[in-house]
Amino acid sequence: MPHPVIFDRRLLRARLARAAAIGPATFLLDSVADDIAERLSAVLRTFDTAVDLGTPTGAVRRAIAERVGTVAAVVADEEALPFRDASLDLVVSALTLQHVNDLPGTLIQIRRALKPDGLFLAAMVGGESLAELRAAFAEAEAEVEGGVSPRVAPFADLRDLGALLQRAGFALPVTDVDRITVRYASPLALMHDLRRMGAGNALTERRRTPLRRATLRRLLEIYAERFADPDGRIRATFEIVWLSGWAPHHSQQQPQPPGSAKTRLADALRTQEISAGEKAGR
Repeated sequence: MPHPVIFDRRLLRARLARAAAIGPATFLLDSVADDIAERLSAVLRTFDTAVDLGTPTGAVRRAIAERVGTVAAVVADEEALPFRDASLDLVVSALTLQHVNDLPGTLIQIRRALKPDGLFLAAMVGGESLAELRAAFAEAEAEVEGGVSPRVAPFADLRDLGALLQRAGFALPVTDVDRITVRYASPLALMHDLRRMGAGNALTERRRTPLRRATLRRLLEIYAERFADPDGRIRATFEIVWLSGWAPHHSQQQPQPPGSAKTRLADALRTQEISAGEKAGR
C-alpha cells in the first residue's frame, strides 16, 4: 500500500535553498545541535563512522566532532537512503525528518544501515509547535473567508513516534520532548524567521492562492490579542521531539520473560493483593 504524500518535497528543497540564499535563521538548529552533543556525551563509547542525515547546516557535525572518528554530511532523499546494511555506527539528524512522507520506511532504512549496537539520535519538530500561529490562522480565516485551509504542516505525535521506533526494529527506543518559547516583536517577525528557516507551507494540499490582506490583518490582531506578553512582544512555541534507538545487539539489556519474577509486587509494596472482580473493603 503506497504511503500518503503529505509534503511537496521538491518545494521544500526549493524553500531551503532560498533560505540559505537570503541568510538562514539558525538559532533553533544551533540549540538542537548543542543538545545532540550533550546527549551523546552521556553515552560511554565513541563512534567510528557517523552520518549527519539531512541537517542543512554544519552545526551538528561541529558539535559532535570530538565524539566520532569520521562524520559525513548526507543530503539525500530521506525516503531512499544510500547506505549499505550494517555500515554505520551512528546516525544523527536535526529538524529534517518531520517532512518525510514515509517516516516508517525511513526509520527502517536507518536501522538497517546501523551496525549492531549502532545508535540513532534525531530531533524533529513536534506536534505542538507553532500552536499560537495555527490558532490565529484558523480563527482569522474562519472569520474573514468563512473556512479554514491547511496553512501549517501537521507534525508527529510523541507516542506515535515511539511506536514507529519499535515497529522499525530499534532496541531500547526512547522518545522525549523539549519546548522552546521564542518571543518576537510581532507575528510578521515570526513569519520572516520561518521563511529564513525554509519552513514555509510545503503541504501538497496547500492553498495555491495568496493570503488575503484582510485575513493577514485579522491574523495579526488575533495573535497580538491572545498571545502577547505585557510588553507587547508575542510568543511562539517550538516543540522539539527527540528519538533514539539502538540497532539490536546481544550485549544490550533484555526484558525479562513474563512470569520470571521472583517476588510478588504486593509483597514489595507491603500491601494486600486483591484479585480481579474483588472490591477492597472500606
